[in-house]
Amino acid sequence: MRQLIRPSHSADHADPSTLAALAESYAYPARVGAGQPWLRANMVGSLDGAARLSGLSEGLSGDADKRIFGVLRALADVVLVGAETVRAEGYRPARARADFAAARAAAGQSPAPVIAVVSRSLQLDLSTPLFTEPLVRTVVIAPEDAPADALAAVAGAADLITAGRGSVDLVAALAALTERGWTRQLTEGGPRLLAQLAGAGLLDELCLSVAPLLTGGDAPRIMHGAQMADAQRMRLVSLIEQKGFLFTRYCRTPE
Repeated sequence: MRQLIRPSHSADHADPSTLAALAESYAYPARVGAGQPWLRANMVGSLDGAARLSGLSEGLSGDADKRIFGVLRALADVVLVGAETVRAEGYRPARARADFAAARAAAGQSPAPVIAVVSRSLQLDLSTPLFTEPLVRTVVIAPEDAPADALAAVAGAADLITAGRGSVDLVAALAALTERGWTRQLTEGGPRLLAQLAGAGLLDELCLSVAPLLTGGDAPRIMHGAQMADAQRMRLVSLIEQKGFLFTRYCRTPE
């Protein structure tokens, strides 16, 4: 790995390929630990903007992307993900990582981040490991007026948060996560959820892995669906390269 642009807090001599250096490079702003929430997104896209290859993000990924994916999860309190992505990607519970155990304990974090699934329809397979084998109990966020039987079934398999009517109120949802002390927030999309979060003005940071691939086709962009009232300017704070992959970190406000 080559660090082409370093965050202001990162040591100049750090080898970006080490877990310690990556954790430093992607550290949450210091004020987040004091109770202020920060929502970062982690996405991968092709050179021509596709968020999926053959229907999955896995086809765009690589070893370094997966390494950074693991570090971002290890730094987070909670991982927010849409139900469509949970179904398509076969989501499993987050795992505890020995390399980050001491740091997470010192920060008052659980051994692994919570997975929080945003679902309007509650069409979730509650028999999958995400609900039957989590190290930390999975959270489901749903509208208040979702079918009562579906809400009851989910409440038996996960911690249930209700926010909004007809669809999930993402402002209220993130506020509920923050109230639980989960201020280091990470979303892995998919594209529809990420567009909704950005459109609601909730996205503080985007970590975008750019794969050196041209894919064509009709795959969605990393944000798809919801419109934004205004284009949002982002500030590049970190850039890492490996084997043609670019790993970018953009923030909307100074850290």
